[in-house]
Parts: sequence; structure tokens; C-alpha cells
Amino acid sequence: MSSSTTPPPLSTLESFLCGGLAACIAVTVSNPAEVAKTRLQLQGELVKDGKKKIYKDALDVLAKTWRNEGIRGLQRGLGPAYVYQTLLNGSRLGFYEPFRRTINRTIGRSSTDQIPWTSVVAGAASGLIGASLGNPLFLIKARMQAYSPVLPVGAQHYYKSSFDALITIFKTEKFWGLIRGMDAAILRTAMGSSVQLPTYNWTKNQLGSHGLLPSNSVLTYLASSSVSGVCVCIVMQPADTALTRVYNQPTTRTPDGRLVGTLYKNPIDCLWKTFRTEGVFGWYKGSTAQFLRVAPHTIITLTMNDIILSLYKDIRNRRS
Repeated sequence: MSSSTTPPPLSTLESFLCGGLAACIAVTVSNPAEVAKTRLQLQGELVKDGKKKIYKDALDVLAKTWRNEGIRGLQRGLGPAYVYQTLLNGSRLGFYEPFRRTINRTIGRSSTDQIPWTSVVAGAASGLIGASLGNPLFLIKARMQAYSPVLPVGAQHYYKSSFDALITIFKTEKFWGLIRGMDAAILRTAMGSSVQLPTYNWTKNQLGSHGLLPSNSVLTYLASSSVSGVCVCIVMQPADTALTRVYNQPTTRTPDGRLVGTLYKNPIDCLWKTFRTEGVFGWYKGSTAQFLRVAPHTIITLTMNDIILSLYKDIRNRRS
């Protein structure tokens, strides 16, 4: 390839696969914190303060889970988490740029312009696709992470494996069981995705344009993803709590044979009931564990995505 030829941009599939690989690396590290977050969110569900708590905080969850369940307990739900993260972050990272560039061109702006509102819309739209595709896996993951044979909190669902979970849920709840909580999942992911990549790209551009850090250094990736992780954690936490509770609530069968939740009708109903009985702090239960999960997960995902993309482009261009 001649030096004057501009390499073609990555296809959506290439970006999807690179993003999925980056997310799988990240979730291996962040999954124990996700287990802690899930159990804290379910502890004391719809109960006012005063009841004795099994877990004091995120570190106490990790310590007790390690002591009673070992590494298997800390990594509960890792299998479906891999598939879910591939679908979610592959969609986020794979569709974000095509969506953003298309929206920019539609309003008559350059595809390279970083416009806050088009970035937010593109982030929310790409996250919505990932959440819709990955909802059954997130449902299974949440239920497997909540399960503890020693110190249970919330409604418990035991599955031998991810495949067993799929079969069991389909047999007992049919197709609707697999898409349970999708509205909450879309709300959660849209809120997180609307700020994750826009804040990451904005921070990275600011650091580079002001000469604070080199544009394509690992340190720039780390700093930018750290800012992004904090923003995601703040914005997404209430919706994440609602999603965890909607997924894990007890169910009952209606006269026409449908299984419905006994505690919440939808994520808004969950947020309202949580606020009414537990206050605003009920929305932010497990927020420390959430930050322990989101911060390293976001940092590793976005940093590894840039590294993987850079390596892939180098290899592809050398072969061209």
C-alpha cells in the first residue's frame, strides 16, 4: 500500500469483535465486584433500616463470599457475563462511531466533529441494541450472582449452568421469562452508554488538544476511562438497582398462566417503592461495589479496546 493511501476505516463487525474481546478481559477482573454489588442491592429489599444485615459493605461481601464459597462464589455468573459483555460492549463500541458519524452527517456537520448531543444519542442507541440482545444473559448472570448456598439475600434461583438456566426459565416462564426486565435493562444501559463513550472521548480529546498528555498513550487512555467510569457509576446506579431487583423478585402465576413479579410491575414502580421504603439511599445500595466494578471495568474495556484496535489496524494494514 502506498504511503499516500488512507487505510479504510474498520467495519462495524471488526469494531464489534474488538470491543467484545476488550470487554471479556475487563469482566474477568470486575466480576467479583459485580457479585458483591448484586447481593448488596438485594439486601434489605423494601425493608426500612433496623433489620440485621448479613453484609456490612462491599469488602465484607467479598471476604465472606471468599471464605464460604471460594473463587467459584466470587466468579458466579462469569460464563453468561462473557457472552453478555461481548454483545453489550461489542454493540456499544461497534455501533457508536457509525451512529455518531451518521447523525453528524444528517445534520450537516463533519463526521469527525465531537458534538455532545450527537455523542450522547449515539451512545444511548448503541447501548440499547446491546441491552436488547444481551437481556437473557444479564438475567441469568444476575440470578446466578445473587445465589448463595450459605448467606442468601433476596429471592434465590439455583441453576447448574447457564444452559440449565436458559432451559429452566424457558420451561417455567416461556419466552417472556427470557425478556423479563428488558425495559429496566434498556433504561440502565441507555443511561450508562449515553455518558460512557462521550465522556471518554471528550476527556481524551481535551488531554490531547491541550498538550497535557500524548493523544495515543496508554496513560491518556487510563485517565480518560477513569473519568468515564465515575460518570457512568453516578448516572447508572439507580437504574441498575431497579434492574437487579426486577430480575430477582419472586414470581406468581396469573389465572391465564403467565408468571409475573410479585413486588414490582416495572423499573419505575421499583424505583418508587424503593424510594418510599428505603429512601434515596436505597437507590444507591451497593454503590461502592458498583464503583469497584465500573471503574476497573470501564478503564480496562476502553483502554484495551484502543490497544486492540491499534494492534489490529497495524496487522491489517501491513497485510494490505
